[in-house]
Amino acid sequence: MASFIGIDVGTGSARAGIFDEHGVLLAAHSRAIATEKPKADFVNQSSRDIWDAICVCVKTSMAEAGLAAGDIVGIGFDATCSLVVVDDKGGPVTVSPGGDDAWNIIVWMDHRATGDADAINALKSPVLDYVGGVISPEMEMPKLRWLKREMPESFARASAFFDLPDWLVHKATGSDIRSLCSTVCKWIYLGQNGVNGEGWDKVFFGSAGIAELAADNFRAIGNRFAAPGDHVGSLSDAAAAELGLCPGTAVAASLIDAYSGALGTLGVDLGEGALDARLALIAGTSSCHVTVSEKPAFVPGVWGPYFSVLLPDLWANEAGQSAAGALIDRVIEGHAAIHQAREIANAEGISVFTLFNRLLEAMAADGETAILTKSRHVQPDFHGNRSPIADPLRKGGMTGLSLERGLDDLALDYLATLQALAYGTRHILEEMRANGIIVNTLVVSGGLAQNRLFLREHADATGCAIVVPDQREPVLVGSAMLGAVASGHYPDLRTAMQAMSGPGSRIAARGGGIAAYHDRKYRVFRRMQEDFIAYAELMAGTDH
Repeated sequence: MASFIGIDVGTGSARAGIFDEHGVLLAAHSRAIATEKPKADFVNQSSRDIWDAICVCVKTSMAEAGLAAGDIVGIGFDATCSLVVVDDKGGPVTVSPGGDDAWNIIVWMDHRATGDADAINALKSPVLDYVGGVISPEMEMPKLRWLKREMPESFARASAFFDLPDWLVHKATGSDIRSLCSTVCKWIYLGQNGVNGEGWDKVFFGSAGIAELAADNFRAIGNRFAAPGDHVGSLSDAAAAELGLCPGTAVAASLIDAYSGALGTLGVDLGEGALDARLALIAGTSSCHVTVSEKPAFVPGVWGPYFSVLLPDLWANEAGQSAAGALIDRVIEGHAAIHQAREIANAEGISVFTLFNRLLEAMAADGETAILTKSRHVQPDFHGNRSPIADPLRKGGMTGLSLERGLDDLALDYLATLQALAYGTRHILEEMRANGIIVNTLVVSGGLAQNRLFLREHADATGCAIVVPDQREPVLVGSAMLGAVASGHYPDLRTAMQAMSGPGSRIAARGGGIAAYHDRKYRVFRRMQEDFIAYAELMAGTDH
């Protein structure tokens, strides 16, 4: 039986998973990757470190599965949308203020290029229509503009700039074919205009001050593209030796990690619901909200519409929250009772989240836990607002605090934070609905898909059904689907989704009084967003 490897590089780790043709996980392994944070808003990683971690994960997974190298017929890669800088020999070029070439990746969440994003947005270029009207500092063009301005030696030394998923494919195969997923979503390439460089807007590069990138038919950033799952190359001898696999193994055009999660989950078999009525919510360190449709939809503050970045000839829209799991960590780690909570949880062999749920149930007695936060509200934009406000400079806040510093108070902060994330999703859904994207089902994956309270609050706050795939590794299986198609085992991604996604469980929104409660809290949420602007305007004034 044929087997496929999915390789995923997230913000904190690299992972490899081996799947059979039915999407059954045979083995998986994870390894942490190194991160450098030399200044506020600077986040760097190392391509060498990431590749070494991938090699360990693949070899360990193969050993655990008891497979021979020849049993693997296809490989798919996904990764965060981070910028990789390399020289003419493929070696790393530093992006770090410290000058160490080992740190050659600017991570997606890095916000050093906020001013460059502002400068690009001021151009009002028509290409910005395809990123919700506003480019984010998390995208690659602001980062490249920053690199040219602030580290001109590195910019000049660089021979090529890759999105991390594309660099992984290049490292594995030597191919210079880029994926439409990365380049359309994060590099403002217009995929609907063609796959041989026709989607680059040369006027934009000149006006943005990075005309050098257009040289030699855009060689440094790519001039050949393929849809996810297309066969773009075969495993090279060198890469095969490092991975412990066979040279010639089929390698697919890659996906951004969130889109791999969408691929692995949107096809969950529920026996109901059209694909374009589903939204893939990939909730981890940050969150991504991905939809597909037959016609392009332009939603202010929501990225896209993107052509053929997930499934061929369909348009995708991507929204998200810059901090989800990271927000929860920030809130609970900042509370005085977190150390006590961890001691209790460790002593009982449970997670702190299980402890919080128990505390909330005890506080509610025989009542409803959701209403415990009537006076506790969180504005969740601690790391800016990705969608739909599209303001990376936003900050967060909390109201309803008292002098209490115990475990119950910490549990309330936790619950209010989960609810705030749900209201952020509701805000996104409302803006999508106003522009023709009608969603009634959220298919949730990522670390927070294991948090039952997160799911419950999302269902009740949005009014949508929540579906959680039974598949334990939906992001990895999405990448494995790419390998299954690239190898020719399945003719296309839709067929692979039907064969490998598997079933899921469903949580319905409860409606009634709970929905009315969330309606009121949602109005508070929106008011807090408006108040942020009011406070900023007050502080921008001159005292007399």
